Amino acid sequence: MKKILFVGMLFPLFANAQWNVNLYGGFSNYIGDLQSSGYTTSQSNGSFGAGLQYDLSGHFSLLSNLTYGRISAADGYSNKADLRARNLNFESVIGEWNLLAEYNILDLQTHRVTPYVFGGVAVFHFNPYAYDPNTGKKVYLRPLSTEGEGLPQYPGRKEYALNQLSLPFGGGIKFRISDRMVLAYEIGMRKTFTDYLDDVSKTYVSQTALLAARGPEAVEMAYRGNELKDGAPYPGDGSIRGNSKHKDWYYTSGLRLTIALNDGTQRHHRYNGVIDCPKKVY
Repeated sequence: MKKILFVGMLFPLFANAQWNVNLYGGFSNYIGDLQSSGYTTSQSNGSFGAGLQYDLSGHFSLLSNLTYGRISAADGYSNKADLRARNLNFESVIGEWNLLAEYNILDLQTHRVTPYVFGGVAVFHFNPYAYDPNTGKKVYLRPLSTEGEGLPQYPGRKEYALNQLSLPFGGGIKFRISDRMVLAYEIGMRKTFTDYLDDVSKTYVSQTALLAARGPEAVEMAYRGNELKDGAPYPGDGSIRGNSKHKDWYYTSGLRLTIALNDGTQRHHRYNGVIDCPKKVY
């Protein structure tokens, strides 16, 4: 009897369920040691994605998406002289798979426009790199241990994982443009648990130790101030390189098109008090 009652309570939610495809396009950026602004389009890059959405009702939906984007930043754009003198830069492609719950403030079965919010969990992959100024070659930074990760002289610094968890959340506004299509503009933040999206976190390590363990390329990528005219030499062991008090974030902003996969014959769409009943099938 309890199972029957439980199914009966859930039936009103699933009776109006609707499968949809989501298509997303916009830009991506990050917050970290080379880009400290809370939200900016400066140094942003393109991102896109696709996924499935399951509408439980006009208010609640479950989503799963795959997204692809790129983040990048350079000290040369900073308004702080000490960061410009550091002269670091990086890029990284971020691939993400997420599971989200979404809530429409207004019922999209009775309104054409509504604000909405979402939150969930994601798995993402990143791999920071920079370019050699002399050859133009792409150089991946993690194997170079630019802050001594994995070196025996710095036992407290472990190599960072390139696959990580994040907590996505955000919101936006939706516009129903037809019975089967909804266009949305959204901003989505990602709280991560790593400070190495940009390969910068703590302090410089000994130039001698880094050279012996990883070679001259590691030293060149750990500090790039000497590439500048009148640039300072490599900093001493323990000098501040980044800010380890705050983890890095990444975020996206753009348009999402939601397309219904069926005609929604189990639903009645009502706009301005008018009920649009499904057509009979003979």
